[in-house]
Order: sequence, then structure tokens, then C-alpha cells
Amino acid sequence: MTQGSSSHYQVLRIPVTATAKEIKVAYRKAARLAHPDHGGDPAAFRRVTLAYETLIDAKRRADYDRSYGATPGSPYASPAEDQGAHFDAPAAGSRASANVRPNTPRNTAADAPVYVPPFEQFADGAAVALISADVARQQVHGVPRKRGIFGAEARIQREMRTVQLISRQILTAIPAARLINGLQSPADNSHIDHALLAGYRLAIIGSMLLPPGAYAWNGSTLTHGGRSVAPPQLGHVVRRMQDIFPELNVTGWIVVHSTDGNLHQPVIDRHRRSAGGHGSGYAESSGLVEVVNAAGLARGLKQFLSSGPAPNTVNVPVLARLLRGMH
Repeated sequence: MTQGSSSHYQVLRIPVTATAKEIKVAYRKAARLAHPDHGGDPAAFRRVTLAYETLIDAKRRADYDRSYGATPGSPYASPAEDQGAHFDAPAAGSRASANVRPNTPRNTAADAPVYVPPFEQFADGAAVALISADVARQQVHGVPRKRGIFGAEARIQREMRTVQLISRQILTAIPAARLINGLQSPADNSHIDHALLAGYRLAIIGSMLLPPGAYAWNGSTLTHGGRSVAPPQLGHVVRRMQDIFPELNVTGWIVVHSTDGNLHQPVIDRHRRSAGGHGSGYAESSGLVEVVNAAGLARGLKQFLSSGPAPNTVNVPVLARLLRGMH
């Protein structure tokens, strides 16, 4: 079983929307079952106690949710975990790549969504779904939020363009894809514009808005007419998300929207730098992050998400953890 695969909510068998009263009731029930004096497992009792102490305190719960935190021992393992291996598990020091796949017919991205675990298994009351079936069926969660005083209008404009682009060109083609907007970054105090989950692949997406023209991306710097344009720094966020969700293949994308609305503008030329001696920029140049225009994002995301294992799967525990991270 994978470290980090089960959350405090799963330990107490409560949904992520549970109230303080529901948390207390669930804790009393779980503590009675797990208490060593009643024949329970001491380790399980410690997990129950930690879960309660974290979730009953409003500040600790908020911090936990923003960190996408989880604890080991999930009763809801993914198919990859059931086989003792991960889909797209990353090799040390490299991007995630395909690993072991189940001995089942390969599904396509256009197939109807399959929920893991299936909501039918919760009908007997033995367990509680982390999120409701209605929430899991929604393809878009959250909206761009006004942050700060200066530049808020421009941020909302570019983020809304990304939401519209993904909704029209990705979500219609991949029914199991789930778009989450306005996430807290687990790597720092910043925000993540968008996260797109489908099957066992996760795309972290930042947005820019620039005039038409020819730009060059070398893996760490975006330039136009000899001048440097600073893109959002996503490399460290992608690495942190990969650590948090080892069962997923996580990549970063920066979409550059044109001020004139042309999906094929600006033109982004790629000139990769060599692997050595680039300091902080090397995090982006190692292939974790792509910079593309709107047309390139639609094309690239379709290929990335649809080529993964079980692309028509909605990973309910992962989706629930991402939803907890919305600001």
C-alpha cells in the first residue's frame, strides 16, 4: 500500500464536507473499534486520533487541506496499487513513465467515465464516499478568484480563457477529465491556476496573456525581440505534486494566450538548453513544463491525457484531495 494514499477523512470514514459534529461522531465510533483496550490495533488507533485532532481544529484542517495531506493505509487502492505497482510511476530523477498496467482491455479517452472506487460499493453503509457522486460527475470545479488589488482583471481574463479552452476542446473529448480551478500551491504560498485530472495523469496549468508575435522558450526563459518575459514558475510545483501523488504522472503546462484571441498566436519556438549549469532555470528545462499557445495546449493535453493508462477513469480519492486544496 502506498504512503500518502489515504486521507484523514478516509480514516474516519467521513466525506470531505463533514461538519465538526459529524467529525466528533465518526471519531467516537472509530476510536471504539480501534482502541487497544477493546482488542483494536494501536497503530490504527493512533491514525484515528491524529485524524480527529487534525480535522476538529479549524486551522489545522485548513492547513491540512491546502497541503493535500494524506496518511497511509487507504481502503480504496487504485488498480495500480492493487497490483503492487503504479501507473506512470516516476523513475528516480526523471519524469514519470509508464510502468505496470492491469491485464484488462485498454479503455480509450472517449469512453464513458469509470469511477474508482465505484460509488455502488458505498451503498451498504460500510464506508463513506469522500465526495458525492454528483460532485464527482462535475467536469469543472471552482472558478478563477480575484486575488489582490493590482492586475486582478488581467489574471481573471487569462484564466477564464484557459477554462473556456479546456472546457470546449478537452472536456468534450475526454469525458472523465476533471478541471479544478484556483488551487493552493503545496510548494509555496502561491496559487495554481488550473489542474486537469484524467485517469492517472495530472496536468498543472498556468496562464499568460501576451501580444501576438514570435517568442522563444529555452526551458527556463521566454524571450521576445531579445527581451525576457518571465513565465509562471511551475517546475517546483510539479515536482511537489508528483511527490504528493506518486500514483500519477504529473506535468506542467504554461498556456500563452494572444491578446487578439487567435489560438495559434503567439508563436512559441522551442530551443532546449543543455542539461548542465543553468541554476534555478534547470527545473523547467528538464521537461517538467511546456510553454505553448492555446492551440498547442489543446493538442498537447489531449495527447498527454488520452495516452495514459485507463484515461476514462475518474480517480475519486485523488479528485477529493484536489478539491480540498481549492482556495
